[in-house]
Amino acid sequence: MIVSKEKIEDAIREALEKSKQRRFVETVEIAVNLRNLDMRRPENRIDTIVTLPHGLGRDRKVGVFAKGEVALKAREAGVDVILSPDDIDDLSKDKRKAKKLAKSVDFFIAEAPLMPDIGRKLGPILGPRGKMPQPIPPLADPKPMIEKLRKSVKVRTRDKPIFHAPIGKRDMDVEKLAENALEILKVVENKYENPLQVIKSIYVKTTMGKAVRVV
Repeated sequence: MIVSKEKIEDAIREALEKSKQRRFVETVEIAVNLRNLDMRRPENRIDTIVTLPHGLGRDRKVGVFAKGEVALKAREAGVDVILSPDDIDDLSKDKRKAKKLAKSVDFFIAEAPLMPDIGRKLGPILGPRGKMPQPIPPLADPKPMIEKLRKSVKVRTRDKPIFHAPIGKRDMDVEKLAENALEILKVVENKYENPLQVIKSIYVKTTMGKAVRVV
């Protein structure tokens, strides 16, 4: 384990105490600084989706590219946006609309046969934003994927050895926030052979509060 749950809990409490009460419920975030890694090498980068054990205190927005029965099942599961094959064409011709959609939806899933079309027509918009859809296996019910993604966050490094991720809302229990943070740190533990050697520092903070160092 990179850091103990108790140490993360202490840092979260300090971050909450130091943060003024706002007119909105702030998000609590974790920032992880890495070292001894050449981030120009794709194999050293992190790009994954983490399902948090306690969610974020609000559901993430999920969109689905589908038609027919899959679209119907997605609607029954309460998916936020349903996009048909025709919508793929329309979005490819309206870049502003496509960018707005990519910004408003946290995760996308898609029927597997639609993936090549999505990649070709919307890849330049969705790809750089880390929003390319996850394929729905043939004959699968999309509901479990939708429910899982509602509690998930994207963990992604780019060309710099650092990543940020939300771990919940400040009105959540500190213990739950800490357990969410540990789930995100598992990404580093599982990705690198010597995780303690690649962790430079870990911080937690509220949206507008000061960062508190964990390690």
